Amino acid sequence: MSDRPSALVLLAQGSEEMEAVISIDVLRRGGLDVTVAGVDGPDPVRCSRGVVISPDVALDSVNGDFDVVVLPGGAEGAQRLARSVGVGEILRRQEESGRLVGAICAAPIALPAHGVFENRQLTSHPSVKDMLEAWGEYRDHPVVADGNLITSRGPGTAFAFALRIVGTLTDARRMVEIRAPMMFPVQVS
Repeated sequence: MSDRPSALVLLAQGSEEMEAVISIDVLRRGGLDVTVAGVDGPDPVRCSRGVVISPDVALDSVNGDFDVVVLPGGAEGAQRLARSVGVGEILRRQEESGRLVGAICAAPIALPAHGVFENRQLTSHPSVKDMLEAWGEYRDHPVVADGNLITSRGPGTAFAFALRIVGTLTDARRMVEIRAPMMFPVQVS
């Protein structure tokens, strides 16, 4: 077993590929042990813009606990995350254990769908804001962290989102170290 923080990135048909790939890449640069799980099985996943990504494993074969579970957005992908019984089980385990969940773009709709992380500060893509305002304290910020929940707005905020996860699970110094060679243009706090 690795002593590095572990991440599980959930990939569903129609997921937003930038959010998935940027999260996977930045988390790995940050030293996290990342597993990409296909929500509907181990087969390649066609994302929202037609990019095909091969998961490492099928979600139903995932064993063990993860320091963070990451949900990329994309309208169709978010709907699939919200409907998946397996995703609900993982999210409930993360919340109950106090471990981290990160959801970006439309993916935060999976939170009320599975009855988790209620009454937290959160954000999302504006297209699903109405679905989340009654669930939590909605904020129009690029990245919002509240305890063990980190949410973000969309593809343009994916770097800041992933860097925040790295900073939370490692330290701010590590976040700065990996940000510098990527030539990240803005400050991330």
